[in-house]
Amino acid sequence: MTARSVNIHMDIRVGDILTLKKKHPCGAVTWRTLRIGADFKLKCLGCGHEIMEPRGKIEKKVKAVERQT
Repeated sequence: MTARSVNIHMDIRVGDILTLKKKHPCGAVTWRTLRIGADFKLKCLGCGHEIMEPRGKIEKKVKAVERQT
C-alpha cells in the first residue's frame, strides 16, 4: 500500500465569521469571509482591512467558525 495525501477542507462559506488564533494589529481576532476557493478573501471586523491568503494558511489559523444564517 502507498500513502496518499488527502485534502480535507474545513466547511467555511462566504459570510462566515472566523475567529483566528492571532490578533490583527488593530486588536481584532474576528474576520468575515468574502471569497473562498484556492485563496480566501477576509475582511477584519475591527478595522475593515481586507486580505487574501492561501486556503491552507488560513485553515491552520482558524480557532472557530460562526455560521451566519
